[in-house]
Amino acid sequence: MVQIWAGTDIGKTHHHCVVLDAEGKRLMSRRVLNDEPELLALLGDVLAIAEDVVWAVDVADGMAALWINVLLNHRQRLVYIPGLAVNRASAGYRGMGKTDAKDATVIADQARMRRDLTVLRPDEENVVELRVLTDRRSDLNADRTRRINRLRGQLTGIFPALERVLDLGNAGPLILLSGYQTPAALRRAGRTRLETWLRNRKVRGADALAETALEAAGRQHTAVPGEKITAQVIHTLAKEVIGLNEQIAEIDKLIAARFRRHELAEVISSMPGIGTLLGAEFLAATAGDMSRFGSSDCLASFAGVAPVPRDSGNVSGNLHRPRRYHRGLQRVFYTSALISIRSCDASRRFYERKRAEGKRHTQAVLALARRRVNVLWALIRDRRCFQHELPVTEAA
Repeated sequence: MVQIWAGTDIGKTHHHCVVLDAEGKRLMSRRVLNDEPELLALLGDVLAIAEDVVWAVDVADGMAALWINVLLNHRQRLVYIPGLAVNRASAGYRGMGKTDAKDATVIADQARMRRDLTVLRPDEENVVELRVLTDRRSDLNADRTRRINRLRGQLTGIFPALERVLDLGNAGPLILLSGYQTPAALRRAGRTRLETWLRNRKVRGADALAETALEAAGRQHTAVPGEKITAQVIHTLAKEVIGLNEQIAEIDKLIAARFRRHELAEVISSMPGIGTLLGAEFLAATAGDMSRFGSSDCLASFAGVAPVPRDSGNVSGNLHRPRRYHRGLQRVFYTSALISIRSCDASRRFYERKRAEGKRHTQAVLALARRRVNVLWALIRDRRCFQHELPVTEAA
């Protein structure tokens, strides 16, 4: 049976598809609108050339979602080649220019020659929802961090003593700044009035926060230029951060509900250090399907917790972090390893042993994360929950 390879260079409004035969000869080159009727027409025309097609794309989500799902819904074999790999491979092809047609040709030719590319498969609806929600939460968290940094900068400009003593990661200080931003305003309010104002807004530790704020106000009696307009900006930023905190809390509830519905939720969350959020991020990155990776070593490499050698000549044992890995999945294993050091005796002993061997803190945590990949892999494979103590078997 004749086999062909179809590479698609993904674009926002248009894709470009190039079809090659077994000898690398171009059979088709077409620019197609990113719209379902045009994509279905392209699919039909390619299948008319040969029914045995290997499709390849350089983007696995976002603007490629419609095309990927059209192919998967028609039971087509689809592989993914990262854009960075396409860019580097292009240097080995004739011509110095860069066009969509050339990129599509490189994608198709790499799919023709390589056997190590990731095969894309349809994901469960629940996994797709978790991916969307965790990505949205990451965006909201980044927005909150940016606004808190701006808030700190503005507050330092007019009231550095207060900025030093407030933890803006907590709700109480944000509520305080939504009402009072300057030393004079805090002194005019006084302790009793300020404490009552905070309690009416359900701030925990209102008395301690009021005392801290008034102590800072007592150390500054100079009004800096632009204080009034800066106070308004601080008020606005504090309100925005409070609003983002509410949005994140709501999305956390949605993530928790969808995570608990997954069949692997109990198994994944049984691992020390992995809660609802990290478990949801793990499912979003892997779909919980370990067959996509083949082994725990491949999963560790994908997560960026397995070092890769960069040896040359007489230099050997030169290990570094891989250049291409899933940063979200690395965060899951690294963060959960940090948490497990405090909550799991076995993890703490492993970490301390690595430190005693001369490893730095980060190296020891990464070693623990790598070890935990093997454990989680085995738990998912066997569909059983983590046990802190090994089961005792009675002798016959």
